[in-house]
Amino acid sequence: MDKIDLQIFRPFGPSILKVKIPEKILNGLNAYIDKIISDNEKSKNLDYGKNLIGDVTQEFKLEENFAKEVGWVNFLGNCTAHWVKMEANQKMKKFSLLDSWVVRQFQHEYNPVHYHNGHVSGAGFLKLPKSFGDYIQKDGKKEKSYTGGTLNLIHGQRSFLSNSIFTIKPEVGDFYFFPHYLMHTVYPFRDTNEERRSISFNAIIDLEIFTKI
Repeated sequence: MDKIDLQIFRPFGPSILKVKIPEKILNGLNAYIDKIISDNEKSKNLDYGKNLIGDVTQEFKLEENFAKEVGWVNFLGNCTAHWVKMEANQKMKKFSLLDSWVVRQFQHEYNPVHYHNGHVSGAGFLKLPKSFGDYIQKDGKKEKSYTGGTLNLIHGQRSFLSNSIFTIKPEVGDFYFFPHYLMHTVYPFRDTNEERRSISFNAIIDLEIFTKI
């Protein structure tokens, strides 16, 4: 496995791991996805929209064999093991991928607040528009931070010196790991016909680690 830059964020209660998807895996995923998109029958067979809640153009599940061949499963497992070791000083022995899927989102589409199954989850970015747009109402006196197209992780409530929302500006190749229960959402964007392509997963790890840390 290539050396991976690991960063841990703790903007509120649970920690969040940020990594870069290796270029070889990133290119392999996008090539595979483009092939699925062009194959109507396969797109239909792999459709995962009925299992998810996003109001988006397309969501489909990665085939298990491909996920292993491209190195995606090993990448997820190795990163999760590093995360557990860094945060809890525990050696993870089990990583079982439950599912991994692609979300193809275009202007005005969104993913409402939700959480995942399993023990650990994550989301990252494979392809992005040049711009997500801007506010309808602009204030010439101060810059407003546009949140269209951003990934927002939510935990607890805002209190003194503690925010409840961690807003992530997407960058191609960035991937974030978080506990399955962490609520999150993606807001709609506009002013572009380009695709926002993301990938997510759910997995289970050693039960004794999951229940004790």
